[in-house]
Amino acid sequence: MSNDPLLQPYRLKHLALRNRIIVTSHEPAYPEDGMPKERYRAYTVERAKGGVALTMTAGSAAVSKDSPPVFNNLLAYKDEIVPWIRQMTDAVHEEGAAIMIQLTHLGRRTRWDKGDWLPVVAPSHHREAAHRAFPKKLEDWDIERIVKDFADAAERMKAGGMDGVELEAYGHLIDQFVSPLTNELEAPYGGSLENRMRFCLEVFKAMRERVGDDFILGVRYTADECLPGGTGQDDGIEISRRLKDSGLIDYLNVIRGHIDTDPGLTDVIPIQGMANSPHLDFAGEIRAATNFPTFHAAKIPDVATARHAIAAGKVDMVGMTRAHMTDPHIVRKIIEKREDDIRPCVGANYCLDRIYQGGMAFCIHNAATGREETMPHTIPKAALRKKVVIVGAGPAGLEAARVSAERGHHVVVFEAANDPGGQIRLTAQSERRREMISIIDWRMSQCEKLGVTFHFNTWAEADTVAAENPDVVIIATGGLPHTEVLSKGNELVVSSWDIISGDVKPGTNVLVFDDAGDHAGLQAAEFIAKAGGKVEIMTPDRSFAPEVMAMNLVPYMRSLQKLDVTFTITYRLEAAEGSGNQIVAHVGSDYGGVARQRIVDQIVVNHGTIPLDDLYFELKPGSKNLGEVSYDELLSGAPQTIERNAAGSYQLFRIGDAVAARNTHAAIYDALRLAKDI
Repeated sequence: MSNDPLLQPYRLKHLALRNRIIVTSHEPAYPEDGMPKERYRAYTVERAKGGVALTMTAGSAAVSKDSPPVFNNLLAYKDEIVPWIRQMTDAVHEEGAAIMIQLTHLGRRTRWDKGDWLPVVAPSHHREAAHRAFPKKLEDWDIERIVKDFADAAERMKAGGMDGVELEAYGHLIDQFVSPLTNELEAPYGGSLENRMRFCLEVFKAMRERVGDDFILGVRYTADECLPGGTGQDDGIEISRRLKDSGLIDYLNVIRGHIDTDPGLTDVIPIQGMANSPHLDFAGEIRAATNFPTFHAAKIPDVATARHAIAAGKVDMVGMTRAHMTDPHIVRKIIEKREDDIRPCVGANYCLDRIYQGGMAFCIHNAATGREETMPHTIPKAALRKKVVIVGAGPAGLEAARVSAERGHHVVVFEAANDPGGQIRLTAQSERRREMISIIDWRMSQCEKLGVTFHFNTWAEADTVAAENPDVVIIATGGLPHTEVLSKGNELVVSSWDIISGDVKPGTNVLVFDDAGDHAGLQAAEFIAKAGGKVEIMTPDRSFAPEVMAMNLVPYMRSLQKLDVTFTITYRLEAAEGSGNQIVAHVGSDYGGVARQRIVDQIVVNHGTIPLDDLYFELKPGSKNLGEVSYDELLSGAPQTIERNAAGSYQLFRIGDAVAARNTHAAIYDALRLAKDI
């Protein structure tokens, strides 16, 4: 029996949990037709295989037709969901884990032009800033209908084999009743705290009557909205006590903050550069005040913090949700005393930002997450050992090296720089994004354990590669900044990389022209503004930095607005010309009819990268496949078998930005899906 606090079992009412680590409710946006089909099931089961005590699905499943998902959520109001739920719960139970689901009515936190185009409903006409829909104020028959919908959905989930249901209250309809900021109803559902909590307790009562006592019911709710006039900390403690005293629920899952705006959401679910576990002590205060089972999750990315949360009695069960998207086998590695092998969550929030833009949740540096049907989390050994030579030690090259070495191959890596990392090392120059370097550090650690040979400060030529007598060559040389975008005056501009790396001193009056829309443009602008420069960020797009996405944009805006940076959209930098020690920037618009000028002392261009592919083309004639990739074999998980050159002595591939400018996740996915079959 381990004495590790995290590995102690816990009994929640009748439910035996094998340890203290949970995956809290979240929607990875994998449903098909609102159902948790094969992709969803494989993703969920992988966390159970990894040893987690309890996994919660959905974030959240919709209980009513007038709660249409704003991203691809499960539809708990449909009877046909039951057999899909049953398949998933049976598979999770077979792995020894418990499973629950989160149910909700979104209230105003959705849009009327989704789903069946029914009116959005809320206890007031106030719209939510994030989703912009003006709601209908609830009528009595709406309330009766929605209470019944919750009970119906809970009954479906029990029929599907779930161990319990959690209600999502914070920011959603239940919280919209509880908060004085969003409830303008008359009694009996508006006014006093007792009235504002009535809807929540009626929902729980209806659910409990339907599912009985042998079923877990819990609530994830905000005990402090952190908003003037909203639910404050004292109110939150009283709400917590009333929830416990109702006798209807079995645990509290504590949140602090509000999610009606992007900044509010980001404070509730912090990203990289923000404090770890910022609300853990507050959750501990709720547990102490109620003496009731308490769960909590909010940027608890590492085992040490999770262990402290349990050992110090802050919570009974600790959520490591994004951490399990990065590494679903955390618990197994703790048990096997391999904590150093846990792939670290770097807080990049690529997962959540993607779903808020309508995509599926993918981890920035675990490309198997969400692709469990085709991509392995544990790399199997190859039947035949090969010599694999990789050029480039950025994220793509290091992932190719790690996976190839896990396959049992002899791997040699050449890197022109002193250190590994490529563009990640540049990204980590920003204090707020320094956690990104863990993407590199983890892979280097794994490669060293696996015996990969590295040659740094080595500019690999074709002869260098040929001298290794490789069976497979993978070019992962990345790219170089592309700044040749003007009709004239390209020699007058510098790249965002020049600024971030410190190779070029920031100017005092600077135009940053950003039509790549990624982190590098904003990072360069922040470096310049912090150095005292006046900065204008210009983009031809209708919004700036679209590749950065909502939650990652929040820390940039908090910094750049304080530094008085100007943002200009829908204008294009067309040309530049020198004028003494100044530069005349000629500005136009894709919409036509505009010719303006800016007088600045520095122009920074952020326009992605051009592949650094000379070596690839030098090696191409000597390869068996002439560099060709069979997409059919790649996508079906079969080894590459193309042979177009009988005289060739090796297979040749290129990955990541050596192919085209994309992002870190794409580079790592390129490497994984190619190397796993070598």
